[in-house]
Amino acid sequence: MPEPDRKTSGPTPTSAAATGTRLDPWFGAYAERTHGMRASEIRALFAVANRPEVVSLAGGMPYLDRLPLDVLADIAQRVVAQRGLVALQYGSGQGDPTLREQILEVMRLQGIDAHPDDVVVTTGSQQALDLVTRVFCDPGDVVVAEAPSYVGALGVFRAYQADVVHVPIDEHGLVPEALDETLTALAAAGRRAKLLYTVPNFHNPAGVSLALERRPRVLEVCRRHGVLVVEDDPYGLLGFEGDPRPALRSMDDEGVLYLGSFSKTFAPGYRVGWVVAPHAVREKLVLASESAILSPSNASQLTVSTYLQTCDWRAQIKDYREMYRERRDAMVGALAELMPTASWTVPDGGFYTWVRLPDGLDAREMLPRAVTALVAYVPGTAFYFDGRGADHMRLSFCYPTPERIREGVRRLAGVVAGESELVDLFGPGTHRADHDVQTPGPDVS
Repeated sequence: MPEPDRKTSGPTPTSAAATGTRLDPWFGAYAERTHGMRASEIRALFAVANRPEVVSLAGGMPYLDRLPLDVLADIAQRVVAQRGLVALQYGSGQGDPTLREQILEVMRLQGIDAHPDDVVVTTGSQQALDLVTRVFCDPGDVVVAEAPSYVGALGVFRAYQADVVHVPIDEHGLVPEALDETLTALAAAGRRAKLLYTVPNFHNPAGVSLALERRPRVLEVCRRHGVLVVEDDPYGLLGFEGDPRPALRSMDDEGVLYLGSFSKTFAPGYRVGWVVAPHAVREKLVLASESAILSPSNASQLTVSTYLQTCDWRAQIKDYREMYRERRDAMVGALAELMPTASWTVPDGGFYTWVRLPDGLDAREMLPRAVTALVAYVPGTAFYFDGRGADHMRLSFCYPTPERIREGVRRLAGVVAGESELVDLFGPGTHRADHDVQTPGPDVS
């Protein structure tokens, strides 16, 4: 049997161009799911927001200057010197057994009683979210999520071609009655929701927390409708007052997948997160993880594990909590003084406040002018699957110092005041560029 002609077998740029474009000759070869992928509005800001002259109230980056970097350098050296043959080798797809034991200790602070076999270590909790969606969602399946919701989760759901249906939240978090009504309406339309995605503690982006009395009610609604709860909890230990709230997982072992992370309570650069799941689900998550990455980084896991063994990680979390509380106070104090025409949430933990702009202002349209004024934020449209949220913005207080926070709000208040004047003169939807000649600002597209 003659061999195929290697010069002509398989796709070529020329043949692909027949269904592609001049800019991308391979456009016609992409999987259908890629056409729904969009650039994150937060990531698009990073190139500009990281410039030193810009006060970034946009990204949720932890303030790592408070970490004992000299101690961490010694830990990294010891991990390689003493356990290098393990740290630099492939590892278990489920994660290091010692670290999984230590993760149980961390979760006990929120009332979670689990077994090490229930834990799957992931490359940050973002990968955990990707694995859960991959395992449960076919194209067209419904994921119910809070309105607004974490932009990274919406990106995952969109990538897997799931359909997100939003449920409202208020100052006490997800509204159980609205959740029940939404799931009932979906069932009546012949559509079954596969997952409820929720950030119950110090919500990203809204800053609110699910009230304790609502937590069992949310679980009861989901059990009745046969919906699995995905509890995304990166901020749960970063409350500013009192003890950590009990996790939803602590109230239901079988109906909740719990996603945790060391990115906010330790450092995001190690990319170590985890998911806690019932046995059968856990097995599928491990298989999905192995097919994607073979195994999480042993070097990162052993470094985090050694940190937990040798350092006072509870004291480090306490220090973070005090620091972020001071920055929260600086943020809400500056808003009250400098932007009284807006309204905002006052979070009792986490990284974010959710700001409603004065009537007629569009946060997305205003963003280029804000960056020109050397301040950055994330427009509310990033946090809705359907593009709502133009009247809101997310402000992050975790990274800038209190002085920089106040300066950022001062700059932002000037932009808001200028936009409000235009709306008063010309009505909503007015673009400053229609009336004034502006110095071109940085490209934030």
